[in-house]
Amino acid sequence: MASNSESILELAAQALRSWEPLWTGFLDGQQREEAEQQLAQLAELNVQSWGGHPGAERRRLLLQHQESSPFLGKGDGLGGLEISGNFLFDPATAADFRSGLLACAGVDPSALGDVWVRGDRGAQAIACPELADLLDGQQAQVRSIDVQLQARPLAELQLPAQRMPRRLSSVEASLRLDALASAGFGLSRSRMAGLIRQGDLRLNWQSVSSPSQELKPGDRVQWSGRGELTLEAAERTKRERWRVVMVRS
Repeated sequence: MASNSESILELAAQALRSWEPLWTGFLDGQQREEAEQQLAQLAELNVQSWGGHPGAERRRLLLQHQESSPFLGKGDGLGGLEISGNFLFDPATAADFRSGLLACAGVDPSALGDVWVRGDRGAQAIACPELADLLDGQQAQVRSIDVQLQARPLAELQLPAQRMPRRLSSVEASLRLDALASAGFGLSRSRMAGLIRQGDLRLNWQSVSSPSQELKPGDRVQWSGRGELTLEAAERTKRERWRVVMVRS
């Protein structure tokens, strides 16, 4: 399943030759942006992305000839998975559920989209239809818990709430990553610094572990599961602080 730049370009060429719409595998944000930049050079190609819900982090690209009939529908190229188990005494994260699914035989990582936790009852996920069918009725293990997997149409999933972009203004002592991410994501600065040190955040899609890293306008901070923060503007105040404008999406 196409998930790197070279194979995606080959898939695009195939879509143009055959006039048949073709899907890539699921791509993370960085992969998707890089692929879309490369594919934009193909004037006859129409590119759409869809991950099952508006705020999806992992998405598939639909590649088709500009003059072919529109193909993308909300259920096209995607299936749902219910992951059921009792996590009351052993809470699991979305990353734990993803690891459990990827440990199943025959699972291609590029066939798995977003995964989100549903309290102590388990989780739900978006996948390629072929993967959903493969895992339907199987058992897996997430942390210490045995789970049951069931394929579900997208319409039966309780999809994550849509995150609307918010513009935030504040005055900060510095442009340090921990200071701005703390203000933008609404978390204490000490807690945010700890998350940065353990590698939970990325800066312009690149790994970052230094809370003191300084940002500049245009920089984007990604936090998986919590969205993205963009520094739009920063200007000095008379008291040598920074008045910043950020957008959280």
